[in-house]
Amino acid sequence: MTNSTAAPTPTYRDLHRLMSLMTGDEKHGPAATSTLDALWVLYDRVLRVTPETADAPGRDRFLLSKGHGPMAYYAVLAAHGFFDEELLAGFGSYESPLGHHPDRLLVPGAEIGSGSLGHGLPLAVGTALGLRAQGLTGPRVWVLTGDAELDEGSNHEAIAYAGPAGLDQLHTVVIDNASASYGRPGGIAARFATAGWSVASVDGRDHEALYDAFTAPHPGQPRAVVARVPAKR
Repeated sequence: MTNSTAAPTPTYRDLHRLMSLMTGDEKHGPAATSTLDALWVLYDRVLRVTPETADAPGRDRFLLSKGHGPMAYYAVLAAHGFFDEELLAGFGSYESPLGHHPDRLLVPGAEIGSGSLGHGLPLAVGTALGLRAQGLTGPRVWVLTGDAELDEGSNHEAIAYAGPAGLDQLHTVVIDNASASYGRPGGIAARFATAGWSVASVDGRDHEALYDAFTAPHPGQPRAVVARVPAKR
């Protein structure tokens, strides 16, 4: 008989320890921590993807468009077993696969490589269209952006297209920490709503509110959840 010990179930409390293992990008620390709760709820309770199914056609796709300060993303991936947490200590070093922007060819579980802001939402639209063309109606596409990132015009072309196209496999999480340069009449949620999206605006630190917003039905419409995370003073 072989005795085996199951790996401990990750908890939200593990993330702060995992993030503390990464140094060298402190200027993007606030950008990372603003995404922590939304990322945790997605990977812990919503996304249908695991290390074992990371390449399966039927998996959910998560695209990190807000690629600045990926420490929270790496911590969540490590907590859920996509790679060993020992890699975290080398974050940002020449030899490490964990760069200051995620690289999909190097980071297990990463769907896209991030760089210039504003690319993730258009890529998510293309991913949803690709799944539809293949008849894969089960997988969902999630993309996380920042409020300042919506200053990039490419996002608005994607927003304007996805609503009328009825891309209900598409979900966007906007981390709103009041860092955008331009205001929008009615706020961020209204921008999506006028383009035919189903929308919700919630406290970005409230896990139950995030979960309810992430899982609300929205037949025939893409879904946008604005997660408000006030910047720390």
